[in-house]
Amino acid sequence: MAEELIKIYRTKKGRKKEEIRALDKLSFTANKGEIFGLLGPNGAGKTTTVKILSTVLMPDSGEAFIDGKSVVREKEEVRKVIGVTFTVEKGFYNRLTGKENLVYFGVLRGMSFSDARRRADELLDLVGLSDDKNRLFEEYSLGMKAKLAIARTLMHDPPVLILDEPTIGLDPIAARNVRKLLAELRKEGKTILLTTHNMREAEELCDRISMIDRGRIVLSGTVDELKKFVGGKVVVIDFLSDVEVEEAVKKDNGVSELRIECNGDEMDVMYKALTDLRNRGARVIKAQIEEPSLEDVFVKVMRETER
Repeated sequence: MAEELIKIYRTKKGRKKEEIRALDKLSFTANKGEIFGLLGPNGAGKTTTVKILSTVLMPDSGEAFIDGKSVVREKEEVRKVIGVTFTVEKGFYNRLTGKENLVYFGVLRGMSFSDARRRADELLDLVGLSDDKNRLFEEYSLGMKAKLAIARTLMHDPPVLILDEPTIGLDPIAARNVRKLLAELRKEGKTILLTTHNMREAEELCDRISMIDRGRIVLSGTVDELKKFVGGKVVVIDFLSDVEVEEAVKKDNGVSELRIECNGDEMDVMYKALTDLRNRGARVIKAQIEEPSLEDVFVKVMRETER
């Protein structure tokens, strides 16, 4: 639970002093046993929030509680009940094996050497790295490093996991494996705070989501509740990119995609959009009507906050 968190960064450019309000009375609640998503554009305040919740950074004002413990007044107690991953590559030792790294961090957490070895084997099996546990960390692929990073957060079996973009940079197969692992951890009763830029990932995993912009929560709810913000269905039209359409997004292979929110009859919206594109000389490849995605919600929310 975060309660009106404020964090201000003070910088100096020449003689001029500037203040950047990274968090502006930020408040939200993640329920026990759920995956809670914190989504927002770059610079919205996500990483600052994660650092405060993990006791790395102190807020200027406000309070936050994890498992009933204050991140301001009970840092050591909070650290006992959380597992944190800021980046999947940093913090490990290249010349140690995957298992040796986990054992090392387990001992740092106060575990005996034998208990740390046993726990490391359990977790390497859980994340699918048993066959690679004796390989050096520097030989691991990025996907393997991501799995090992999650295993490290679990060494002391914390009830709360704080994961800052755990699938960033991963190939689709590795990212899917990490998502599967997170879903399994939720079934075990773990509470997971997840930041991500991957809207499909958030839609697949998160029980509830808060969208953050300029240090404030601008929209919260379940995925279905958030989709109601868009309204009706969405007309999606793919056409060749040899015609420029400002609202369209360029995809691969010279194809652009135009997505239009439907506030009225979707067939009428599609007909008008197709007519306009053809009048511009666009060669349409495909047109269909879809349910709104979380990405549609995100784009609309961020456009609204820019006004």
